[in-house]
Amino acid sequence: MSDMKIAVMGAAGRMGRALVRAVNEMDGCVVAGGIEPGGSPTVGQDVGALAGIGELGVLVSDDALELCTKVDGILDFTTPASSVEFASLAANARIVHVIGTTGFSSKDEAAIAAAGRHATIVKAGNMSLGVNLLSAITQQVANALDEEFDIEIIEMHHRHKVDAPSGTALMLGEAAAEGRGISLAERSIRVRDGHTGERTRGDIGFQSLRGGSVVGDHTVIFAGEGECIELTHRAGDRSIFARGAVKAALWGRGKSPGVFSMKDVLGL
Repeated sequence: MSDMKIAVMGAAGRMGRALVRAVNEMDGCVVAGGIEPGGSPTVGQDVGALAGIGELGVLVSDDALELCTKVDGILDFTTPASSVEFASLAANARIVHVIGTTGFSSKDEAAIAAAGRHATIVKAGNMSLGVNLLSAITQQVANALDEEFDIEIIEMHHRHKVDAPSGTALMLGEAAAEGRGISLAERSIRVRDGHTGERTRGDIGFQSLRGGSVVGDHTVIFAGEGECIELTHRAGDRSIFARGAVKAALWGRGKSPGVFSMKDVLGL
C-alpha cells in the first residue's frame, strides 16, 4: 500500500507544526497539505519550513474543500467550529479525520456524530498513550472504590489555553463516572466559590489551573478517610500528542466509517 497522504489543519500553529514534524518522521505516511484560514500570512508558505524541518514542497492552502479531495486523512487540533466544518468535508470525501480539538458543545458533538456516518473519525481529548492508559486505570480504580473515596481531577495548562476543564480532564472524569456507573453531566462540580457547604458524596470535582508554558498536567485524586490515591500524567512535549494523532490516522485508514476513540486505536 502506498504511503498515506495526510494534511494538517491549522498547520502554522504550535500543535500544527508538531503534527507536520510527526507525519514527516513516521513511516507509512507523507505530509500532503496544510490549511490556514484565508488571509493568514502563512498561506502559500512551505509547511516544512514553517515546522522547522526544511522545505517539503507542500504549501499551506486556505481551501480545505479542495485539499480534502486530494488526501487520505486530516489531522485537526483547531477550534470546535472549524473541526465541525472539517468533519463535514471529511464525510463528503470519505477520508480519515483525527480530531484532537476540545471544547465542543452538544450541538457540535451531534454534527461530528452525523459526519461519522461517512467519515472514519478518531476523536479524543488527548492522543497520548500515557493519558489513555491513565483513563483506563482511572475507570478501574473508580469501579473498585466506593463513594467513601471522593474523586477530584486537577489539570494545569499554559496561559494560552481557552477552554476549561481541559478535554483530557473531562475524558478522565467520564472514565471515573463510567467506573462508578454514574452520569458525569449530573455529578460533576466545575466551580467552587464562597460558602459551598459540605462536599456531596459521590460528586466528581474539577480544578483548572492556567499559567506559563505548561503543556499539560493531569492528576486524578481518590481521597478517602485516612488515605489518598493520586494518579498523575505530565506531558513534557507536544510531540506525544502529535505521534498519537498520526498513529490514529494510520489505524483509521481502510476502516469503516464511525466515530472512534484512542482506546479503539490502542486496543484498550
